[in-house]
Parts: sequence; C-alpha cells; structure tokens
Amino acid sequence: MPTGQLSSFSLPQLRYLLSDCEKEIKSLMWICVMVGNLIRGIGEAPIVPLGISYIEDFAKSENSPLYIGILEAGNMAGHFIGLLLASYCANIYVDIGSVNTDDLTITPTDTRWVGAWWLGFLICAGVNVLASIPFFFLPNMLPKEGLEDNADVTNSNKEEKHQRKAKKEKRGITKDFLPFMKSLFCNPIYVLFVLVSVLQISSLTLSFVFTPKYLEQQFGKSTAEIVFLMGIYNIPPVVFGHLIGGLVMKKFNFTVKKAAYIAFCLSLTEWLLFFLNFMWTCDNFPVAGLTISYEHERVQEPLYVENKILANCNTRCNCLTKIWDPVCGDNGITYMSACLAGCEKSFGTGINMVFQNCSCIQSSGNSSAVLGLCNKGPECTIKMQYFFIRAVIGSFIYALSAIPGYMVFLRCIKPEAKSLGVGLHAFFIRVFAGIPTPVYFGALIDRTCLHWGNQKCGKPGACRIYDINNFRSIFLWLPTALRGSSLIPAIFILILLRKFQLPDKTDSSEIEFVEMKLTEKESKYMDVPRSPEFENNRELKTRL
Repeated sequence: MPTGQLSSFSLPQLRYLLSDCEKEIKSLMWICVMVGNLIRGIGEAPIVPLGISYIEDFAKSENSPLYIGILEAGNMAGHFIGLLLASYCANIYVDIGSVNTDDLTITPTDTRWVGAWWLGFLICAGVNVLASIPFFFLPNMLPKEGLEDNADVTNSNKEEKHQRKAKKEKRGITKDFLPFMKSLFCNPIYVLFVLVSVLQISSLTLSFVFTPKYLEQQFGKSTAEIVFLMGIYNIPPVVFGHLIGGLVMKKFNFTVKKAAYIAFCLSLTEWLLFFLNFMWTCDNFPVAGLTISYEHERVQEPLYVENKILANCNTRCNCLTKIWDPVCGDNGITYMSACLAGCEKSFGTGINMVFQNCSCIQSSGNSSAVLGLCNKGPECTIKMQYFFIRAVIGSFIYALSAIPGYMVFLRCIKPEAKSLGVGLHAFFIRVFAGIPTPVYFGALIDRTCLHWGNQKCGKPGACRIYDINNFRSIFLWLPTALRGSSLIPAIFILILLRKFQLPDKTDSSEIEFVEMKLTEKESKYMDVPRSPEFENNRELKTRL
C-alpha cells in the first residue's frame, strides 16, 4: 500500500528541508509589496481626495453629484476589469514556464492551487503608466464651471487674482492646519459620517476580500470561477448605481436633508436584504475522518480529532495523517489521501490518475477513487445562483445610496477645509477599516479550520478545509453586525439635520450657521483669513 513521502527522507535531508523553509520565511519580498502599495497610495491622491474636492469646488452645485458619480463609476469599472483579469490569472499555474503543467496532479478547484498572481501586477503596472500620461498635459489652473467668455472676463480676472492670493495664504499650512483640524473634529455631522464610513467599509472589506474563500468552501467552486462571477454579478450594478444616483440627484435637485433620508432608507433596505444570505447554505465537504465517519453513516463530526482519521480499513497502511492529497471515492466521499482510502494500486498520470482496490471505499462499484474533492451536487450550484442574484440587487441599492450620502458629507464641510476633510475621511477608512479588518477577520476564520496543510519542512501551512457551519456564521454575522451598527450614527445625523430644520433652499452661509450652533462657538477654534473667493463661495446654494 502507498505510504507518505516524508517517511523516506533521511535525517540530513530533513535538516536541509528545514533550513530551506526558514530561508523562505525570512524572504524580504514583502518589502516590495509594501513599497508598491505606498506608491499606489501616493498616486491615488490626485483622484481622492484632491479630485473630489476639486469637482465640488469648481463644478456647478447641481452638477457635482453627477460628476462624482461618474468618477466612482469609473473606479468600479476598473474593479470589474481587475476581477476579470484576476480570474484569468488564477487559472494559470503560478510557476508557468518553469513547470510542466501536464505533470500537475492538482486543478484550480484544489485548495493547494496557486494562480499566477504576479502576472496581474505586471499588466496593471503597465496600464497605470499609460493612464498617467494624459495628466502631464493638464493645465495648472482650470476655470470655474459656468463663467462666460465675454460677460465674465472681468470676474474671471478678479478670480484669478483671488486664487493667487489664496494660494499664498495656503502656503502657511502649518498655521492653518490645526484650526482646520479643530473645525472638522468639532463638527458632529462630519465625525458621525466618518464613523458610519468606517463601519460600512469594514463590512464591505470583509465581504469583498473573503467572499472567494467563503464561496469556494460553501459551494465547492474554484477561486477563478468565483472571482469571475463576482466581477460579472457585483461590479456592473455598482457602476450603474453610481451613475443613476448622480443623475437622480442632478434631476430632482434634492436638499441636504432629503438626500440624507434617501441614503439612510436605501442603506437600511440593503442591510435587510443581506439577511437572505442565511437561506442559501450547503453542508461541509464529506471528508472521511473530518466531517463524516468512515462507516459512511454520514454522521457529522463538528471538530477535527486526529485519532478518528485512522480506521480499521487503513491502520495497516502506515499512512501519514498530516498529508492532504484528497481523492474522491466512487461512493461520493472524499478521503484525505489515497493511502487513507486504503487504495492498493493506481494507474494513469497527472490529474487523470485513478486509484483502485480501496479497502475503505464500500460501494457497488470497483472501490476506486480519483484525485480531488468530491462535488457538492447541483443543489449547491442553484443556491449559489440565488446568492449572486441577491448580490446584484444589494450592490445596486448600496451604490444608489452612496452618492446622496457622500454629497451630504461634502456639503456639511466648510469650503476652505474640504480637501483636508476628504483626505482625513480617506485616511480614517484606510487606517481603521482597510488595515485591521482583514487581520482580525482572518484570525477568526482560521479558528474554523479543520485541517492545516504542511510546508515541505514540516511546519504548518495553509488551511485545507474549514468547518463551513462556523465559517458561515462568522462570515455572515460579523458584516451584518458592522453594517447594522453603522445605522446608529446615521440616525443621529438625521436627528441633527432635522433639529435645525434646514429649508428647501439654503445657501452655504446658513449651513455654516448650523455648523456654528452644532460645534458651540466654533469661531473660537477657527480664525483663518479668507480670500474674496471664499467669501463668494458663501453664496453657493446647497441644493444638490
């Protein structure tokens, strides 16, 4: 009977493997990834926050929601193309060109499969370089939208002088920075909106980052297929949602208070729809010794217990219990290896290898097995379709609420502090949602692992199979709790807006009066000289 490969290694060979493993762990390649992300973050600054702040300051008040909607739609279109590219790269083996793929015994559906992740970075880097070229031809200063060439020449010249004067004033950033910071943090609507954004982006990060792993374990599909379906079902509704949201805001010219109510109602609707995901579930993979017993009575075992991996049918085979090289028996049950299935002989090569005379497989056939996990059945495929249909509706509703909510956020910030406010908003999202969320959520998911893989030096590797019931509880309940808790500060925003009864037609001076009332004598914290341009901006309407 076949035995594990590590038993044939001598002590010097094992020491060599151990040293080689330590060398891999000490690799400095992570520095390249960190520097790349740092450069990418610097490159995003002209778009967010400076781009959004520029649109809000220099576009007509009724047009800025549409422009920001187009900007966000373009951003999500990039995600769509990226997911399609990721799906293509995930189907290519990571060592393409240096490994004969015909000799591989794993497929993209196997948890040990690693796609050509590096290929996407090379393609995207080249596209980013090409996309940056048009930015070099943009003028240093663009005119404000709405100025006429003939009647407003004088006003345009005056505005140019005001802009030059404002530019000189902005050079004293060390003097203005702290007053602007105090102004923002004394604005309760701004602080509450930042809290709402952090909670909602944390929920979205959990769903987006871990959805491929969850659906792979839940419905038994390959990562490449899941990523492709995510791109097809999730991203286009978000793109259309941003565009339609911007068009609706431009068409109906909603006030700040109405926009806030629309955003809240849509977010609440999407949150309630999320509970439908609890309906479409599948059981664990039927793995002998992990999730079911060897007696084939399909008795679910909630936890991994090593002494249950061995049974009477395979104890004489001297099998290694840590090896993960799954085979699917013709009885529909998966075994951790052909040895643990009690198989005596095999024929074929690569992914077409077939094992026969397997003593642990009791079936009406010839007790044979093939490489890979057993499929979960067509009913799981149907449930996955329902999952993505709900995702289409939920993504569209959530994107539809994004533009009204974001415009409430922008219109409640003073014009001179807008760039800093948008920048701090993005900073808090990255620090409190983007960085810690995958870390603590990944740690929680690791606690649901049933069997860990091994590196070639014998140290623990990646998780091969999860307890899908516990995985599902964490994956669904934690985002639900985060998104639900974000509705609480959103309610306080509505109360604050309702308390001051903003009229249907309000100019920015009235909003500033509201801010001064909310922040209790904010003028004590904010003593910044304003240019005539800022005084003219006080006459901007707050209709969106």
